[in-house]
Amino acid sequence: MKSHLARKFAAVLAASLFSGSVLAQVTAKFACTLPEKSHQGQGVAKFVELVEAKSKGSIRIKPFYNASLGNDVQVTSALQGGTIEFVVPQTTTLTGMVKEFEILDFPFLFSNEMEAEKILDGAVGQQLLAKLPAKGLVGLGYWENGFFNATNSKHPITRLEDFQGLKFRAIQAKISQETLKALGANPVPLAVPELYTALETRTVDGQGTPTAVIAALKLNEVQKYLSLTRHSYGAFIPLVSKKFWDKLAAGDRKILQEAAFETRAYQRGVARAQAKSAQEAMAAKGMLVNEISAGERARMRERVKPVWEMFAREVGSEIYKDVTGQLGGK
Repeated sequence: MKSHLARKFAAVLAASLFSGSVLAQVTAKFACTLPEKSHQGQGVAKFVELVEAKSKGSIRIKPFYNASLGNDVQVTSALQGGTIEFVVPQTTTLTGMVKEFEILDFPFLFSNEMEAEKILDGAVGQQLLAKLPAKGLVGLGYWENGFFNATNSKHPITRLEDFQGLKFRAIQAKISQETLKALGANPVPLAVPELYTALETRTVDGQGTPTAVIAALKLNEVQKYLSLTRHSYGAFIPLVSKKFWDKLAAGDRKILQEAAFETRAYQRGVARAQAKSAQEAMAAKGMLVNEISAGERARMRERVKPVWEMFAREVGSEIYKDVTGQLGGK
């Protein structure tokens, strides 16, 4: 009798396992600071979709868009504390805890997306990721925010001298401010929520962000010129809370890594498509767009070389030499 009941219980348990109705399911929150339709948001949505499919529904991740759980700094701190499981900030957010990430903020470091991918997806990128677990974070790779371009209300920037005297929005990071000084502009530190009004009232003349972000913030309404300076490259970094990661089975970790890897190509494709469409849309509304010649970009890069040297010691001579060496000794 007991044997019959045991077999019946085992059969019921097996059926519930097979049907996926077991209560032992992994659930998590994914904080995203941009809207769902943004390149960042679409990357998060694709990652969530892939994880659910690969895990056959046993890992369910709920995305929270539009910074509803806080800004990049806040949600990254929450990730370390284990109250959020996933975030995808820009790498700049991590420079306060891992100085080596600052190498990615060097001005005019990359000439194109292929150079950025070579560094991020190669040994240097892995070395940077390896420094995160000690900070309570696990990095799953790199996604794309895109190249930063300059806008202003005064005149097109076609040569180095056109930066001279412009009041230019800077982020709080010192490297941003030193870069603008080197180019001849006057840096004015401002948070993103203050930017539109500051440009509208001419408190500042210009700013630099990826083209898709310029469109999303509607800065073309208060800026006349968009110059494709490509003066900095922004990368997002999908992160997992180490406290959460350490509780996962090896198979679940593998699923997350595979999903992040597959999402990478998709998200970068979305980012580049959005940059192109945003540029075209803003031009159609009257914004004047201009390219920068290779010769002028080379002059600008040469002008900011002292900024590289200023921050080389902070990021470490080894990683500095490794990156610049791989990029042809720029």
